Amino acid sequence: MIHKPLLSTALLLSALVAGCASQPEPRPHTASRGVTVLVTPFMMPVLNRQRNVRLYLPPSYGTSDRRYPVIYMHDGQNLFDDATSFAGEWGVDETLNDMAARQGFEAIVIGLDNGGEYRIRELNPFDHPKNGTGEGEAYLAFIVNKLKPVVDSQYRTLTGPQNTAIVGSSMGGLISDYAIHRYPQVFGRAGVLSPAYWTADPGIYDYAVQHPLPLGARVYFSMGGKEGDSALPGVKRMHAVMAAQRPEPGAVALNIAPDAKHNEAAWRAELPKVLNFLFAPLPAPAAQ
Repeated sequence: MIHKPLLSTALLLSALVAGCASQPEPRPHTASRGVTVLVTPFMMPVLNRQRNVRLYLPPSYGTSDRRYPVIYMHDGQNLFDDATSFAGEWGVDETLNDMAARQGFEAIVIGLDNGGEYRIRELNPFDHPKNGTGEGEAYLAFIVNKLKPVVDSQYRTLTGPQNTAIVGSSMGGLISDYAIHRYPQVFGRAGVLSPAYWTADPGIYDYAVQHPLPLGARVYFSMGGKEGDSALPGVKRMHAVMAAQRPEPGAVALNIAPDAKHNEAAWRAELPKVLNFLFAPLPAPAAQ
């Protein structure tokens, strides 16, 4: 009889050790020195929530008096640092550092952290029968009316729409699409990666039709060939809507990567193409 409690204790300790061993090891921080989390979180009016904001400054920022284009991005936890990411980081800082060295292209990036349990509502401008009331209108109003004025006042930015992009994936792709139609005077560039259009059908398509892209706007769509058969028709449909609105050729692009899945690795691979397209030099005006 004396052996039973000892055996139970041993099994319990073994289970506890096994449980501890099964916990994933903390991932190392990978953000470059150009990335910081702003000390004071921002309060989001209407939504009454605080949100961390991550800032990337380009390599030459501290040694020049230049002004830079600005890229607003969603899901800030996933952009720069593997330690804070959901399933690996986008490598935004590494990508831009490489582009600065190879091409001379530099930009400021503002990464707005997602709201966790609120994410699916904050990044949808339309109500959804299962996900609840869409809060995308309030989310974008916060970026446009509160966050951007602070960024423009504290950093050397190029403030016009041709130098202001909004980029995101999945739900972030959806809200980036909506943003360039809702605030064309603010965002003249949009990167719409793997957009979750099925959460906003038919509202997002109707809104795009009713609010055509202005002259000079650029939109880059991408979708992975392995994201599911239901995802491809939506992005093709929206690409056709926007391409039909553009009088100038080449303002709207769609890239379908046959082997890409719905994950950060795919979006990281796509990012250089997105930025090169959105910020390519504008064509010279046609001769009269």
